[in-house]
Amino acid sequence: MPAWREGPLFDPLERLVIEYAERVTEAPPTVDDELVRRLLEHLDEAQLIELTMIVRLENVRSPFTPALGIAPQGSRTAARCLILEWK
Repeated sequence: MPAWREGPLFDPLERLVIEYAERVTEAPPTVDDELVRRLLEHLDEAQLIELTMIVRLENVRSPFTPALGIAPQGSRTAARCLILEWK
């Protein structure tokens, strides 16, 4: 989503969450106190922890499915798991 900052699709909180997701997944992560403070104006601590967990989990999971030949939902090719076809 290269133009998420400029595009009209996201409200201010969504933009903040996308910024956080980007910064959490950088190596090393670049989240600073100011960004956390801005998020905590909208989220409670439990929600911030859950957001962080989901972003990091997706960052680990996202390369896994293409490696198994699983297509994205809504694509023109049928989604399938090649491991199940190896029987």
